[in-house]
Amino acid sequence: MTRLVIVVEKASDWSSYYPSVDVVTAMDYLREPVGLDDERTHVINLCRSYKYLGTGYYVSLLAEARGHRVMPSVRTVNDLRRRSLYGLDIEDLSTKLTHFLPAGGRDTTDFGILVYFGQTAYPALQDLARQVFEMFPCPLLRIEFERDRVWQVSAIKPVGLHTLVDDQEDAFAEELDRFSKKLWRKPKARKLYRYDIAMLVDPAEAMPPSNKKALKSFITAGKELGIEVDPIGKNDYQRLAEYDGLFIRETTASDNHTYRFAHRAEKEGMVVIDDPTSILRCTNKIFLNDLMVSRKLAVPRTEILYRDDSKGVKEVAARLGYPLVLKIPDGSFSRGVVKVENEAALGKATAELFQHSSLLLAQEFVYTEYDWRIGVLNNQALYACKYYMSRGHWQIYNHGAKGTAKSGGFETIPIKDAPADVVKLALKATQAVGDGLYGVDLKRVGDKPVVIEVNDNPSIDAGVEDAFLGEELYLRVMREFLRRMENKRSGIAD
Repeated sequence: MTRLVIVVEKASDWSSYYPSVDVVTAMDYLREPVGLDDERTHVINLCRSYKYLGTGYYVSLLAEARGHRVMPSVRTVNDLRRRSLYGLDIEDLSTKLTHFLPAGGRDTTDFGILVYFGQTAYPALQDLARQVFEMFPCPLLRIEFERDRVWQVSAIKPVGLHTLVDDQEDAFAEELDRFSKKLWRKPKARKLYRYDIAMLVDPAEAMPPSNKKALKSFITAGKELGIEVDPIGKNDYQRLAEYDGLFIRETTASDNHTYRFAHRAEKEGMVVIDDPTSILRCTNKIFLNDLMVSRKLAVPRTEILYRDDSKGVKEVAARLGYPLVLKIPDGSFSRGVVKVENEAALGKATAELFQHSSLLLAQEFVYTEYDWRIGVLNNQALYACKYYMSRGHWQIYNHGAKGTAKSGGFETIPIKDAPADVVKLALKATQAVGDGLYGVDLKRVGDKPVVIEVNDNPSIDAGVEDAFLGEELYLRVMREFLRRMENKRSGIAD
């Protein structure tokens, strides 16, 4: 079962609302006997203040000590005191506020808005309110703005329930009701499972990391272990707190919702694969190249090209020789990767790619019939595949017109049958990144393997990566989730 607790500092703070068994005073909650049961408890802390070592602070602190999910968390409370975090990257903030304010805000130098569980009464500022709530998950916030030539966020403050006037009380009650039904109330069937994992997927994604059959296999494997694996989408951000873990099964990027989900889940103390650090490290090929080189791991000869250094571009090409391969730092599935045969092609390709990134990678061209992919989980080899180049093409994926893509064949083999030096190098590469789930792409150049890249969100498709292990592959991933979640519950560090 799931228990909802709404904590108010004084009983009178709830006097404007209907009585509820879910509502308790802070003192009653703090004095509540600490029991060891399997009932999930979620706490909405509506104390008047979250001042350090104050009553509201202790409600959140002891909620976490008791294993309760609490909003706001102690981390959020501490973050709200750090003004340096207010420098939010909100696109076109000045434009949005100027259009929102009467007469363009000509005579306005400061103002503020209330945000209830990420919602505001002003549709034009809803996206801004959502961004702030995602960074500082807190039931009731006031965002203050000031203008000194341009608009900026001057403060983000928690607001006490007792300070609201009638219209604001109505708005808060409406959003609390919506939020509690969506976030905390879980289907009765969930009590059959020891743990719940949110699996982030995008049904519309053209090239997802797992196909539909594989996703079903993850769900089945979870059930065998007493875990409910619940597919969610990018609009389910506010539901994260109801889960024990997050499993990202859509293509990750550091600048979209997948990273926000991972970051929020990690802040909530959930088990996360892919974790935000792995996303940041793996989705940028420039970072990965420097990381591999710094660990003295073999990689193809690679140099960095700079948008404002046309002379340097030609010098790099002369050193690497033609043909060479250009890559944008955050491409995936062979996208943003171009082979150039001569100086004219180099000029044309860099002009196009520099529109997307100020830095590019230039890499020596190494053709092989296939790439090795070694799947790694928690620093242990999970599967081994050969991915063959697409027919008549030099890459595994050949992206055609209208967004279509063709890929080459594959061969999945037991880890014990894969070349030992390939597996060893793959494990060294992932140890430099973290202890999550990775797919390491390698080529054999001459008599030695080299690392092409480390993927934080590796493909696990039914009929491909599971061709040797079958359902055992999905069970191994779910067992690792189970191990980590049990360690979290027991207070054991990984």
